[in-house]
Amino acid sequence: MAGRVDLDGNPIKPITICMIGAGGFIGSHLCEKLMSETPHKVLAVDVSNDKIKHLLEPATLAWADRIEFHRINIKNDSRLEGLIKMADLTINLAAICTPADYNTRPLDTIYSNFIDALPVVKYCSENGKRLIHFSTCEIYGKTIGAFLPKDSPLRQDPAYYVLKEDTSPCIFGPIEKQRWSYACAKQLIERLIYAEGAENGLEFTIVRPFNWIGPRMDFIPGIDGPSEGVPRVLACFSNNLLRREPLKLVDGGESQRTFIYIKDAIEAVLLMIENPARANGHNFNVGNPNNEVTVRQLAEMMTKVYSKVSGESSLETPTIDVSSKEFYGEGYDDSDKRIPDMTIINKQLAWNPKTSLWDLLESTLTYQHRTYAEAIKQAMSKSTAN
Repeated sequence: MAGRVDLDGNPIKPITICMIGAGGFIGSHLCEKLMSETPHKVLAVDVSNDKIKHLLEPATLAWADRIEFHRINIKNDSRLEGLIKMADLTINLAAICTPADYNTRPLDTIYSNFIDALPVVKYCSENGKRLIHFSTCEIYGKTIGAFLPKDSPLRQDPAYYVLKEDTSPCIFGPIEKQRWSYACAKQLIERLIYAEGAENGLEFTIVRPFNWIGPRMDFIPGIDGPSEGVPRVLACFSNNLLRREPLKLVDGGESQRTFIYIKDAIEAVLLMIENPARANGHNFNVGNPNNEVTVRQLAEMMTKVYSKVSGESSLETPTIDVSSKEFYGEGYDDSDKRIPDMTIINKQLAWNPKTSLWDLLESTLTYQHRTYAEAIKQAMSKSTAN
């Protein structure tokens, strides 16, 4: 750790980071990186610490004096401002970010992603503290290309679908499509942060993740999450594979997405943390445009990878088609493509993702098979016995 320098050759000084949502998927990987590779201190704020327990215990860990866990629900805890004041930088990862919730729990989604984030922005602005806020690629909504005729050659033109931080419009569906409640709440908090920067001098960086994938993401229903819960697509497919069920393709699995390995993405976040002069005032897409697939192609690839990882043969019918109404309920809508433009993060932070889609799926499914396969077998044999 000695002699670490930033991208401009300046020595990196140890700082204290208040990380809200530290106990989640992204937070756990970011805490690991900060503990193992930097001298920074973390005030880890969350309602649960299950995913970072290995960083908190035993007390003999090399970094034990550099991480503190604070069990706080940011909705209603007066201790939050004190922790933000103690820190040099606040990172806000807290959110409801599961598509199945957007149109079944729209009020919770709006409150969690806008109302609950307001005090964090306010405390940072009033106390002169830097903020790294995690937004979403969903704020772009639908692509311009989605409104062209299906057979239009312009649909293949990157100008109509590649998403750029500084020029792409944010296009949402009608109000009755409550799926956009999440994107709209996230966009409004981005606009508020930007306004705080312009009017009150808040130092901020906004991160727009494009499908970050890896160990500890989301949950497996009935094992470490609610039985009736519906996680995001990759965890949904993992759950089907672990239970030897066909993978459900919503509306034919035609949507296109890009996926990035969590460890690549965390490298980008560390560069933002340690290069404030280059990162402040910017929104950054963090994704991997090289790992673009349709959801159907993702299902096919995951089936092959899981077969390799588990040693089990694939099902004869590996996928089934379901309608979005059947899967998500009324009010669902979707974006056709989400491909990030990488120009700004490349220019400001000289960052590029490295891991291929096959490799990130192999790493993730190996972890999930090792972590969940036995528990699922036991749960399934119990339910059969009953």
